[in-house]
Order: sequence, then structure tokens, then C-alpha cells
Amino acid sequence: MVEGPGVSEFLVRLIVPGDRVIEFHGPADITLESTDAIVNAANSSLMGGGGVDGAIHHAGGPSILQECERIVAEMGSLPAGKAVITGAGRLPAKYVIHTVGPIYRGGDRGEPATLASCYRECFRLAEELELQSLSFPSISTGAYAYPVEEAAPLAVATVVETLSSARCLRRVRFVLFDRATLKAYVRGAEQFCQTKPSGPYRLVKSPS
Repeated sequence: MVEGPGVSEFLVRLIVPGDRVIEFHGPADITLESTDAIVNAANSSLMGGGGVDGAIHHAGGPSILQECERIVAEMGSLPAGKAVITGAGRLPAKYVIHTVGPIYRGGDRGEPATLASCYRECFRLAEELELQSLSFPSISTGAYAYPVEEAAPLAVATVVETLSSARCLRRVRFVLFDRATLKAYVRGAEQFCQTKPSGPYRLVKSPS
């Protein structure tokens, strides 16, 4: 059950056992986030691009690109479903985790598994550095054309599952570009809670 007024005016929280929380915020700009790390929906070249990727490189400055260039020189292009981490340059966050989402080609070519891997790989890197907070955009739902109504429930379920067993991470925030995307993720959270009616999850709204 969702408590509180309209989605567009409020930050929505999914309370997870173990003093953990998943937040849904939007419309919002991920480059302004002060969580320990933010996630960049990158392309395989790691050289920057449009959307979230371009915004992060622009706001963070050249040091992020320089680190990405060193990573590519060492390991080559980053495959879809994998992630790497760099400093955050001029951004308020400490780190940027770059992950490559799947290009949507109908949903029957491994896209769901690859998208879930993006979130899990970001958690893995955050846990290695003992980070406590992490902000995600909506991975693959822009230029890569993954339908947000399919991506959102998968993202929410994967993050709940992974956060529940995390050693260090306590707060995850979905920072969503527009109200339509925010609503899709809140619906995904509602669907998750509905599948576990007797579970210890609670979805609440409060002023952002």
C-alpha cells in the first residue's frame, strides 16, 4: 500500500529489512547527487555520449574521461552488463560507476538478464569500496530503447534482492529524469510489494 499524496511532488521510499531504504526521486538530475557514488548509463567505449552519460561527463569535467580512457586502454571496450568505477571529478559524489545496459531488441535476446547484471555489478563495485549510498538512473530506457514499463519492475526487484544481502550499502536512490519514468518505477515498487503481501516491505511517500 502506498501512503501519501501525488507522486510528482514527493520522494517515494521503499523500506527494506535491515535498516535499508530504496528511494525514488524525480524529475531530478543525477549529477547533483551527493551519494557516495552515482551510476552512469555509459556506452561500451566509455568515451561519453548523450543523455545521462553526456551530462555526467560535462558536469564532472575531464578527469572522468581521462580515467575512462585508461580503463579502455587496459581492458578494451566494456561489455553490456558489466561495470567499472572512476573518480567523480567535480561532481558532489565520490565515485562514478559506469555500466553498459543492453540495447533492446524485443526482449528475447537476453536483455533482462543483462539489465539485471548491470545493477548487480554496480553493487559489487560499491561493496568492494565499502560505500553506503548509491544513485542509479533508469538504465537502458533512453537511447537503448528498453521499454520503461519492462525495465522498471526488473530494476526494482533486482535492487531489492541485492540490497537485502548487502554488507555495506544502506541507501539506494533511483534518480529519474521525468515524471513518467518516476511513475513507472513507483509502479514497479508497488508490483514488487504486491507479490509479497506478507513480507516486511513498506512503500511510503514523504516531502522531497
